Amino acid sequence: MKRLIPLAVAVAAANAALAQDDPAMEHVLVSVPLHKQEAETALPVTVLSGEELRRAAASTIGETLENKPGIANASFGPGVGQPVIRGHQGARVTVLQNATSSADASNISADHAVSVEPMLADSIEVLRGPSTLLYGGGAIGGVVNVLDNRIPTTLQDEASGGLEYRHDTASDLDNVVGRFDGSAGNFAFHADMLYRDWSDLEIPGYAMHEEDHDEHDEDHDEHDEHDEEHEEHEGEEQRKGVLENTSGRTKSLTLGGAFHFDSGFVGLAVNRLENEYGIPAGGHGHHDEEEHDEHDEHDEHDEHEGEEHDEHGHGDGITLDVEQTRYDVALHLHELPGMDVVRGFLTYTDYEHSEIEGNGEVGTTYSNETWEGRLEAVHQPMGNFHGVLGLQALSGEFSALGEEAFIPVTDNSEIGVFLVEDYHAGDWLFELGARFDRDERDPDTFAASKETFSSFSASGSALWTIDEAWQLGAALSMAERAPTTEELYSNVEAEDEHDLVVHAATGAIEIGDANLDTETSNNIDLSVDWMGEDHSVTVTAYYNDFEDYIGLLATGEEVDETPVYVYNQQDAEFYGLEVDTQWTLMSAAGGDLRLDLYGDITRAKLDNGDDVPRLPPVRVGSRLMWSAENWELWASVIDAADQDNPGANEEETEGYTRWDLGGEYRFIVGGNEMVTFVSFKNISDEEIRLSTSFLREVAPEAGRSIEAGIRYSF
Repeated sequence: MKRLIPLAVAVAAANAALAQDDPAMEHVLVSVPLHKQEAETALPVTVLSGEELRRAAASTIGETLENKPGIANASFGPGVGQPVIRGHQGARVTVLQNATSSADASNISADHAVSVEPMLADSIEVLRGPSTLLYGGGAIGGVVNVLDNRIPTTLQDEASGGLEYRHDTASDLDNVVGRFDGSAGNFAFHADMLYRDWSDLEIPGYAMHEEDHDEHDEDHDEHDEHDEEHEEHEGEEQRKGVLENTSGRTKSLTLGGAFHFDSGFVGLAVNRLENEYGIPAGGHGHHDEEEHDEHDEHDEHDEHEGEEHDEHGHGDGITLDVEQTRYDVALHLHELPGMDVVRGFLTYTDYEHSEIEGNGEVGTTYSNETWEGRLEAVHQPMGNFHGVLGLQALSGEFSALGEEAFIPVTDNSEIGVFLVEDYHAGDWLFELGARFDRDERDPDTFAASKETFSSFSASGSALWTIDEAWQLGAALSMAERAPTTEELYSNVEAEDEHDLVVHAATGAIEIGDANLDTETSNNIDLSVDWMGEDHSVTVTAYYNDFEDYIGLLATGEEVDETPVYVYNQQDAEFYGLEVDTQWTLMSAAGGDLRLDLYGDITRAKLDNGDDVPRLPPVRVGSRLMWSAENWELWASVIDAADQDNPGANEEETEGYTRWDLGGEYRFIVGGNEMVTFVSFKNISDEEIRLSTSFLREVAPEAGRSIEAGIRYSF
């Protein structure tokens, strides 16, 4: 990996001399209401769209984005993949569906899937640094906006759509997506559907880390007086090459429409999502199994332990059964006095999931009923100033009910106002913004009282366009974030350790603190961009200084052999570097040969000197692609270093090198495009454990697999 870094720098420097006069066309940022292109802002932005999105799209948003600089994946088995941005995940990363919150339970726990579908997206925009101010100071890590045109923004002259089927051998996955867009008179309409079905994931070796597995076997041999019976039980729990209890099924259907008139449009969309997926058994059964082995001394006791193990469902794993219905309303007006555009969004989301134990009983039911409204008014230029004034409000009730519920029913209300302005002066572009938020948490418990938090965020940036090829950018921001429900109230009702409730899906006790205060982040981003006709280099460095950073930290203590995590507040520092380069090397065999190099590094320390846990490792990746009229072939490699700064009471994670290659062929059928594609993933069958995952010791990523499919578009 170290050899790749100077290679990337050398090639980037050599190609800088080849800059062309005409910069490449840029994606217009929907998430930034000022109709900016990527090259017109100093704010760190990543966009995935078009064919690049089609190739990267996966079952989860984290897996879809994981190969972009500064973005990693926090998997919890194949059914869950949450995005990690610059080392931040959970509450510090806001996932939006067409500019409003996904309104699921993904920020409550790492085992909860994000209820957005990347395979149905038109584009995905990731905002980092000061740009997150548009969507709340709480999104200190970043904002991921998944855009899918479920409320059609334009009237189409002709109907369009498509159908795709793909299969992946790693989990015997079958995935079908379909879409249709059309219009009749002033009405535009949209429909999409998705069906996904998969089995337990195939992995290299055992699910449990080899060292842990060997220690487990030694303890097992030491205490077991009935080897044959326990070997059979162990074989069932730790089948080599399979990650148990990770099968699932997803169904999604969306219908939307919009009425267009001379000065804008108004539209409505309804989505129904049903998602059922298993949690890897090792996440919640490991400690129970150890206890079972240590105390098993004779047949009668073994039988009793086995019955108890089954009664709690830990032997067979936990399945999450998700149901969500979402209603979206959007209004765009273009001809109001003094305004370029006024955009309004209103969303109602009814989310619920049950955690079903191995015996079929429901342990906990989570629900999140949310109303969210957003209003943006983009004023016409006033001299050299152009900007947007906005209002955002959210009201919801979160509940976790059942024997294993550890968070009380809580009413949440949030309201924020923001103003973002840019100022053009010759070759300079300045951007200024401010936001005020007021958040209220009202738990239904005598153990904690209602809390109200006021937070202020501000940002400023400057972009200097040196010439048509070079740009320098700098951005400063200060963002405040109110504590979330789980940070404040997890296990708050426990009077002693015997009352503490284990979060079954994570196999840990998580303890909140009702006295947590607002956390503050002071940030700086510095960027250098070089853009040629067929070449580009972007380098971004950042530094985040946190006051009263809220972290979920392992204490090293256990209650009944269950690890204890606490939400702790102290200062912290984050810093890192991101590099993304693309250039065309040559024309060969009737096509163009392109090489992409990218890499990132994230470091973070707490005030007490400990490393922040669950950070991504240093990564360097490259992709070589040959594109012709009908063919596209590619090969990629990503090298991740050891994560030997895991944080206090956390395990280190070994690095890995992953190789992939693939291709696609495009041809015409009945005047429309058909694409066949195939990818060979993790060719070397590398054992990959993600340092960002809570389950890295018991749930590796997929082994060697083949993904193939066909896509028809009209």
